[in-house]
Amino acid sequence: MVKALHELKTADYRVDAFDVARIRRDFPILHQRVHGKPLVYLDNAATTQKPQAVIDAVGRYYSTDNANVHRGVHLLSQRATDAYEGARVTVQNFINAAESCEVIYVRGTTEAINLVAQTYGRKSVGAGDEIVITAMDHHSNIVPWQMLCDEKGAKLRVAPINDAGELLLDEYERLLTPKTKLVAIPHVSNALGTVNPVKRLVELAHARGVPVLVDGAQAAPHLKIDVQDLNCDFYAFSSHKVFGPTGFGVLYGKKALLEKMPPYQGGGDMILSVSFEKTVYNALPYKFEAGTPHIAGAVGLAQAIHYLLGVGFDAIMGYEAGLLAYATETIAALPGVKIIGTAKEKAGVISFVMDNAHAHDVGTILDQEGVAIRTGHHCAMPLMKRFGVPATARASLALYNTKEEIDTLAAAILKVREVFG
Repeated sequence: MVKALHELKTADYRVDAFDVARIRRDFPILHQRVHGKPLVYLDNAATTQKPQAVIDAVGRYYSTDNANVHRGVHLLSQRATDAYEGARVTVQNFINAAESCEVIYVRGTTEAINLVAQTYGRKSVGAGDEIVITAMDHHSNIVPWQMLCDEKGAKLRVAPINDAGELLLDEYERLLTPKTKLVAIPHVSNALGTVNPVKRLVELAHARGVPVLVDGAQAAPHLKIDVQDLNCDFYAFSSHKVFGPTGFGVLYGKKALLEKMPPYQGGGDMILSVSFEKTVYNALPYKFEAGTPHIAGAVGLAQAIHYLLGVGFDAIMGYEAGLLAYATETIAALPGVKIIGTAKEKAGVISFVMDNAHAHDVGTILDQEGVAIRTGHHCAMPLMKRFGVPATARASLALYNTKEEIDTLAAAILKVREVFG
């Protein structure tokens, strides 16, 4: 008998030991051929594939529970609301938020950052103030702050990195001044894989009374996230990076800050009462969730979290660390290949360039061998400029990748060398 959505638990996906062959069986998309070759999917930093459990959960919602939430007294609406709000508690536990109302549903990390910029930022940042980001940031954690600075007459300050792709802590600390109103930093670099010492960065900012937003898009699938331990003020991540549906994500915020922030958008469900004279806004988290939400996205994300917790993050982190070490050693040994981003602390990303071959050409030839990677600037154009390259080829790992797939990647890179010399 198929379990109802609200009955599914982490234990339903429990794996006694890390068995990559067993895990791969859970992801139907991996079992296909591309250009006549077995698919090797190494574009996980762009989006991850979905286990059958997530696909089934979304299908069951649309097949049996599809209704709007919070608005109906009929059974389908009650079931949809239970699943939707149950997912919020699942996310709360996943990131160890103090309360479920600190979990705000958004379309993804990008919208989460824009929400903070347009609410907390517009209220707190003025002319002459400063916002600190880093040289390794994704465009989603650059452009919203540039827009805010342009509007308010504030200044964007950028903490530099070294040649390994590591943040220079002394320089970061030097940028924190009485003018600093917010720090926005990536937990893990999408283009380099660098894992930043977020807890220490938060401590340094808080010592000066500066709140911190953490872009956790690349961290959530690879690391245990504990927002209370990090003590960050905001944390954002996307569902599709953690094996859930696209178009959905989470903004965590400390309750005291969220309560002081104005709404992001107006509409249904974010109100308590409306008259032509005055609107009274709803309580958290609904104040920031105007309109009919992506209910299936919440359902799918919850099931993705249950799946990951069933496999176990200690097992995932251990396996991926070994796989990254193997991939780094294998790719670095290839002639004419240079890895960009060699930080001591990394998650599963290997960006590289090749002599005599543009990244796009590398990606095209690899695709013909069945190997899917990402090529380009990875929404990090300032970072590419820092390393003096127009683009990189990026292989990014997930829990279902194998050493054999790394060997296939290496063999495909050698074919690129054969073509371009």
